[in-house]
Amino acid sequence: MMTGRFVGKVALVTGGSGVVGRAAALAYAREGAAVLVAGRDADRLAEVVKLIEQGGGRASAYPVDVTRSSDVAAMVAAAVSRYGTLDVALNAAGVFGTVAPLADYPEDVWDDVLAVNLKGVYLSMKHEIAHMRAHGGGTIVNVSSNLGAHYRRAGASAYVAAKAAVSHLTRTAARDHIADGVRINAISPGPIDSPMSLRPGETRADRDARMRESLPIGRVATPEEIAAAALWLSSDDSSFTVGTDHVIDGAATA
Repeated sequence: MMTGRFVGKVALVTGGSGVVGRAAALAYAREGAAVLVAGRDADRLAEVVKLIEQGGGRASAYPVDVTRSSDVAAMVAAAVSRYGTLDVALNAAGVFGTVAPLADYPEDVWDDVLAVNLKGVYLSMKHEIAHMRAHGGGTIVNVSSNLGAHYRRAGASAYVAAKAAVSHLTRTAARDHIADGVRINAISPGPIDSPMSLRPGETRADRDARMRESLPIGRVATPEEIAAAALWLSSDDSSFTVGTDHVIDGAATA
């Protein structure tokens, strides 16, 4: 059920070509927001915008490299230029990297994972907050992971390190800027119905069978379930919720 919580609002979604960003962009639009959908894959961004427009919503695509400060600043400026302001940001851009023991982990892959997953969140918040605190405030939700501060996986050192840092960066930024009217939180999803939840050579049926045995809830999350949590955190429904990291993982870390 859509409630119109974002009517008259402007939302920015990074990682808009990924499964969580796509689901969130569609949900923000259905609830009335104008959405700037940002990410690396221009073709997939265009698909999201087309779906939003077919549903009667307003959206535009913005190709961006979140590891470059000038690109991120221009992205925020584009949201303001096209729609008049920026009220809500969901920072969902992320990459998993590779799986290898730490001693064998490729340095270039490590650098890319930390740059996108951690520096990208830092730069996104830096420029989003700069606009929001000068224009009456806003809300930011960062997409972390249950892999990191809450749970570890062998062979995923770069991803785990970056996401643990995002969880703690979110809390620190929230304390820094709540007095500016900028409310910041994080979500930490577990396995989602996406290519990232598949092991090498694994089919979706194989994965689903594995999850029935290994995850207490017995299945992966849908992207829409994760997006619903992000929308709640960025809406007035959660107005007293600040600096939290909501774990959404089917009891994997309970």
